[in-house]
Parts: sequence; C-alpha cells; structure tokens
Amino acid sequence: MNLRNIAIIAHVDHGKTTLIDRLLSQSGSFRENQKVAERAMDSNDLERERGITILAKVTSLNWKETRINIVDTPGHADFGGEVERILNMVDGAVLLVDAAEGPMPQTKFVLQKALKIGLRPIVCINKIDRPDERHNEVVNEVFDLFANLDANEEQLDFPIIYGSAKQGWMSDSPTGSQENMAPLFDLIVRHFNPPVVEEGPFRMLVTTIEANPFLGRVLTGRVRSGSIKANQSVKALSRDGKIAEQGRISKVLAFRGLERLPVDEAEAGDIIAISGLTTATVADTICDPAVTEPIYAQPIDPPTLTMTFRINDGPLAGKEGDKVQSRVIRDRLLREAEGNVALKVTPSVNETDAFEVAGRGELQLGILIETMRREGFELTVGRPRVVFRTDEETGEKLEPVEEVIVDVDEEYTGVVVQKLSERRAEMRDMRPSGVGRQRIVFHAPTRGLIGYQSELLSDTRGTAIMNRLFHAYAPYFGEIPGRHTGALLSNSDGDAVAYAIFNLQDRGPMFIEHGTKVYAGMIIGEHTRGNDLELNVIKGKKLTNVRASGKDEAVVLTPPIKMSLEKALAYVGEDELVEVTPKSIRLRKAILDPNERKRVSRQKEAESAA
Repeated sequence: MNLRNIAIIAHVDHGKTTLIDRLLSQSGSFRENQKVAERAMDSNDLERERGITILAKVTSLNWKETRINIVDTPGHADFGGEVERILNMVDGAVLLVDAAEGPMPQTKFVLQKALKIGLRPIVCINKIDRPDERHNEVVNEVFDLFANLDANEEQLDFPIIYGSAKQGWMSDSPTGSQENMAPLFDLIVRHFNPPVVEEGPFRMLVTTIEANPFLGRVLTGRVRSGSIKANQSVKALSRDGKIAEQGRISKVLAFRGLERLPVDEAEAGDIIAISGLTTATVADTICDPAVTEPIYAQPIDPPTLTMTFRINDGPLAGKEGDKVQSRVIRDRLLREAEGNVALKVTPSVNETDAFEVAGRGELQLGILIETMRREGFELTVGRPRVVFRTDEETGEKLEPVEEVIVDVDEEYTGVVVQKLSERRAEMRDMRPSGVGRQRIVFHAPTRGLIGYQSELLSDTRGTAIMNRLFHAYAPYFGEIPGRHTGALLSNSDGDAVAYAIFNLQDRGPMFIEHGTKVYAGMIIGEHTRGNDLELNVIKGKKLTNVRASGKDEAVVLTPPIKMSLEKALAYVGEDELVEVTPKSIRLRKAILDPNERKRVSRQKEAESAA
C-alpha cells in the first residue's frame, strides 16, 4: 500500500486539531453513527480546557489507495522538544495559517525546524470564512517568512490551498467549491513523496515516549530500515553510539485511526510504537543486534527556566491531597522527565526533600504542576528562575532572551512599550497589523517576562495578544525591579473572620475571604507599603449584652483577589512559596516562624553589607 507520513504544523489556535478531526471523519475513519469527542486529538483534560496541544500524537487514515500517517504537533515553543523530533519522522508538513492573523511566532518556530531538515510544506490558509480574513496579504506574509528563514527555491514554490476546517471544506482557490476535504487529501498524496526506505537490518529512532500502565515504556518512531516483529531481539544505542540496553520487543503497535493496534510485523517507512524495553529513551536508536552506528538525532534545546519543587511542610499539609511524601513527588517528577526530554530533574543542593525542575518555560512548568495537583499531589513551589550560563571564552554571564510579539490596540501601545522597557526589553519593530492595531516586536530577557502576561491583560483591558519565542543566550541585561509592595501575613492559625478582614482592608487588597483557613506565615494580602506586616484575621467581634451579634451581618467586604496558579507563581518573591493542593492555591513565606525569618533576614543584610 502507498504510504505518506506528514505533520500538521501551526501556531496555537490556528485550527490544527480541528482540521485533523475533519480529515478523520471524511476519510471514513469513524463509523457514521460513532460518537467522537470534538478535537479528538486533544486527549488530555488540560489540552481541552486551554485549547492547546501539549503532547504530540499520531493518527492514521486511508484515502483511496494511500495510507496517511498524520502527526499533530504542539505549537507552543515551550513544547519545542517534541516538535524537533517529530519532524524527523515525517516526509512532509502542512503549514496551517489563520486567514486573518497570518503567520505568528510559533508558526515561525515550527516552520524554521521543518525547512532546516529539507521538508517542502503545503501552505493551507484556514478560517477563510472569518469576516476579517485577508488571504492575499497573508500569502505574501507567508512567502516573506519562508524567504527570511532561508528556504530554498523548491521550498519557496509551495502549493497553497484555502478553506475552513471548522466547516469541513478545502479548495484550490478562496472562492472555489466548498464541498469537502478531498482537494487537500489529493494534494497531500500528489505533493509529498512516499517515505525513503534505507537498506539493511531493522533501525528506528525513538521520537516520543510514554509510560503505559499495561505495556510499560511505549516508544514511538519511524522504521528507517528492515522490519520488526514481536519477540524479536533488539538493542538500543544512545546518541554517542554506546549500548544503552538489550532486550526483546513484546508488542509492535501500528496507528489506525485514533487507536494503536498490535500488528504481526511492521515494515520500513511506517510510524509505529513498540514496547518491551525498560531504559531506552528519546533520541536512542532501537536496532538489530548487528547494527553498530546510531541514527543521527537532533540535540535537544537546553532548559531556560528552573523551579524548586518541595514537600508541603505547612500546618495544613495532607488535609486535601493524598500524595505528600517527597519520595512520591520525586518518583512522579522522574516519570515526567522520562517522557519529556525538555525537562531536567535534579535533587536540590540547598535543602532536603526538594528538587530542581528545569524546563522550557512558565507554561510547561505550570502545566506540570496543574497535572500533579489534579492527581492528588500536595507540594510547594518557588518562583521560576532563569538558567544562567557563562561564556566559555570571555567568562561573561549570559541569560536567555526571547523574541516577544505583542498585537495590541493603538491606544495601548504606549503602556506596553513603557512596561516592557522597564523589564529591560529592547523594541525591534513596530508596524500596523490591521485596523486600529499595532504589532510590536521586542527582544526581552526571560527574567523580565515572568508574570508579565496578567499585567499586560489588565493594562490593555484584555485586548493584547502576546507571543514569545526563545531567541538566544545574550549578555546579562542588568537588574530588573521586582515587586515593590510587601505582603500581609497571618500571625495565627484558624479560620478568617469577616469582622477582622473588614477592619484590616485599608492595609491593602486581600487574597482571602470569610471562612478561609489560614496559618502563621501565610500571605493573606498585599501590603500597600514596601514592608511585610503581620495581622490577626481570626479575631472575631467581642460580644456583650449591650451590642447585638446580628450587626456582623452588615459587614461589607471588598471582593478578594483570586490567585490562579500562573498568577501566584509570578507574584511570589524570592523568600516566598506557592502551596499547591488539589483544592487550594495558597501563598506563604518559605520560613513560617517570624523569629527565624527575622534572624535570616538580619544575617543576609550583614552578609551584603560585608
């Protein structure tokens, strides 16, 4: 049977997963009456909630005499570790671009990787049904992007197809027939070549990995040469050619529709998953025992952010979650790092029962914390910190810098430029991007962007869209001003009382409400001044026979500031932690005891003075 291996690449929210839904249903992969979830490829709860693809997935469909393996890739640069490897197992890519928004930073990020390995993409202009679509300008922008990314002559001569994945049609022209996806299927079969099969015994480069409760480690990749059967002896070679493991394949799984089905044998060119090995990982070559040379594997981009994950040692520990021990947290983090090579987990050198988790960005680390929280874990995490490097030649301190693109209404451009300049960003470009909107490009240190997203939304009344992309390591940008307000702290354990909160509201905005459980050292609000202030929020009104207790009902509280996980991680200072449990997100001081806190603070002052 004819075979095509393709990836669908796009910026977040340009319709990639919806397009795959339509291709599956129109190719007959689902029965007429089969109930399939919308965005079938987004299997993870967080993917559905946030409308983004986090994990790369493979599906397969038949069109006429051809089987097409489709890989749905993440569009977020935080999950770039996935993207680089996926593109190495396909022979073509469909670049999906929104007909109104045009190419965006992550389009650039994924396309750059695709062009570099020689793929010749098809450009699909999606959402042509939008009232603000501007397909002619978008096609020109895509061409300019290809040229800027050093595409060769063949790559620049890309075919274009137009349509609406949501409405289920594609056509060779913007005003063509709006019937079905057949024009896209035909173009894929016509434009992309069948996979190149190399001579020799079985070899496969591991592209993605997952831990399956029934099968153990499941390794996915494309068979480069030879064939593989269940129970066959193989070995795993690491990138440098050393033998990582020897063993037998217990199952060979092929992708059919949305399912993985066991097959007797898989041939070269097909994308398959295998189980049976215990230590082989991503970028390893699984091969016949006779093979000595590994397949070249792309080195993985280094992590740029790190966070400390530690046990929850607060007074409320173990009340809301059932996974609280450091051993359980460590095992879960190591399991995550096994399947996600962009993460690095190391024991903390400063404290016991703590681990340093380094990754590609706030989003990636935030999603890991949210996933663990939903699994019943309780933990405390510190503020994200950037991973610095030292220039080997000059000894200069280097830090990660990102390209930031902000699309914003013209009236708010001033505040965006001002705020980002304060965070040491350098403006590179500013141009109109549609009626009454501007597109501003900055190079900003990652340090300065931590927590900026929520500030940007409040500064621009929710109208701005910010996209970020790792640019390079560059010399240290200098000090960036931190939070200029102190914290309001609880000085005792108990339940917060409306009467006490009401009397303390003038000290600053509160994060808690009546009935919230608090403890000494927990952050309950933001002080309007620069220092920390300890308060008693559990002190109720003293009742006598003169005043009626019913008067308490008249207390009117200002609504508290609700802290989401992302907001909390960006808000906490160096000496503070975010306590995460299945039911709550609390802010607290790292050292809960006030006397110990003062002693450590005096010690630091003495050290800095010396």
